[in-house]
Amino acid sequence: MTKNVIFDIGAVLIDWNPSYLYSKMLPDKTAIAEFFEEVDFAGWNRGLDAGGRWGDAVLELSGRFPHRRELIEAAHLRWHEMLPGAIDGTVAILEQLADKETPLYAITNYSSEKWVETCRRFPFFRHFRDIVVSGDERLLKPDPAIYHICLERNGLNAQDCIFIDDSPKNVEGANAIGIHGIHFETPEKLADDLAELGFLP
Repeated sequence: MTKNVIFDIGAVLIDWNPSYLYSKMLPDKTAIAEFFEEVDFAGWNRGLDAGGRWGDAVLELSGRFPHRRELIEAAHLRWHEMLPGAIDGTVAILEQLADKETPLYAITNYSSEKWVETCRRFPFFRHFRDIVVSGDERLLKPDPAIYHICLERNGLNAQDCIFIDDSPKNVEGANAIGIHGIHFETPEKLADDLAELGFLP
């Protein structure tokens, strides 16, 4: 029976969305989407999650898109405005599992620099025995290697673990190495999924 639970962090336990910031700086959703597409914001962010340094990344992207400099710099200087708080329903589930002494771990695609700041904000991270951060490892989900780091570093067997992530690709990545993946949609559905597996009443 599976006995270890591995969580994703962003959009599962904490609410992260760049639009929270850019809705304060741009007039509407169309303008935000145009900015994201023009500078390839998603790709740029993945580079940071893969170990890129914010100062260098801001300089490089601003150099290519000088007319967008203020918006690009804001991603670094006002980063916490993209992250207003926790997803309370999922945190409640995490705490239920912790109360039952379920072994808890996390694998997250996250910038090393921003991870340090984030840990100061969310004390519930203390429930995790280990957190694998992509920026530290210079690996991104769904690369099989990042899941193996979590398993090998903690002496875990894939078949004894479940993995929760909001990205279907990341769930498929876990499934591919023998971890039971759960696609996160809402805390309520996650509670049902965990109850079916015997983790929650």
